[in-house]
Amino acid sequence: MSPIKRALLGTAAVIGFSVAGTAVASACTVGVSWSNFQEERWKTDEAAIVEALEAAGCEYISADAQSSPAKQLADVETLIARGSDALIVLAQDNEAVIPAVEAAVAEGIPVIAYDRLIEHPDAFYITFDNIEVGRMQARAVFEIQPTGNYVFIKGSSADPNADFLHSGQLEVLQAAIDAGDIAVVGEAYTDAWLPENAQRNMEQILTANDNDVDAVVASNDGTAGGVVAALTAQGMEGAIPVSGQDGDHAALNRVALGTQTVSVWKDARDLGSSAATIAAELVAGASMSDIDGAIVWDGGSRGIAMNAIFLAPQPITQENLSLVIDAGWVSQEVVCQGVDAGSVAACP
Repeated sequence: MSPIKRALLGTAAVIGFSVAGTAVASACTVGVSWSNFQEERWKTDEAAIVEALEAAGCEYISADAQSSPAKQLADVETLIARGSDALIVLAQDNEAVIPAVEAAVAEGIPVIAYDRLIEHPDAFYITFDNIEVGRMQARAVFEIQPTGNYVFIKGSSADPNADFLHSGQLEVLQAAIDAGDIAVVGEAYTDAWLPENAQRNMEQILTANDNDVDAVVASNDGTAGGVVAALTAQGMEGAIPVSGQDGDHAALNRVALGTQTVSVWKDARDLGSSAATIAAELVAGASMSDIDGAIVWDGGSRGIAMNAIFLAPQPITQENLSLVIDAGWVSQEVVCQGVDAGSVAACP
């Protein structure tokens, strides 16, 4: 063991790791580095990862970077020092984490870039089709508001998904923008995807435009929540369409209430289970190209060819809210909280 690994191992207790699984020896250990575990979404992913790893006889260890690229770099090194046979990494900053990925690869430890791209030829990329998510968001907003003043509240500039989503949004909306039917009156990245940053961005855009905004394409449910908070402060909630994604419980309730138009549902249970299964297969000796359903993809900014799997998303609106309820993703009680009975089909 190298001196740096011994030092990192000695400080693991104060960095905030969690361990799940049995006390008996396991077939493998999979380390998961979360960018920020405070978001509701990642708890669902974690449960699916743990369940699939237990089924494969593997132990789960994890670390929360708490939105710090520097901490995530140290976290990944520590996960390696603790004996991870494979790593699943949800990148806080896709560039800053690359040295840690390379350290793992140098020791023969497979790395899975989870949900967010880490553009490295030796990382396996698994996510949902984020360009299609962007298209779905834009279609839902455009269907309600095909003209007028549009705002784009994008994700973190450090996350390639933010630009993948926006490119999909523009595929749907660019023709109307070019024709002059849509005017883009505000556009902002959301630092760390934090709702409070999205709210502040939206407040500034509303002020700059004297509240003359007709539609908001927000890139996830957290940013949508910030947007709706800003609109609510101006008495504008429910008056203009707002998009999101992830199927967050609060967002699905907003869809039922009519303050959010769509949440593109990415069933995190499928993503987490798939990533864990792939990790166990790679530890067992499978090559990345052997993974069932893997394709060669080079759509990142550098054009690096990677093995990847893209899962299919599903837009959720008031018309099909029953899908997430029937799938056991969320209870009817949560979706329908505060909703007038009978005003939405899912809330009789």
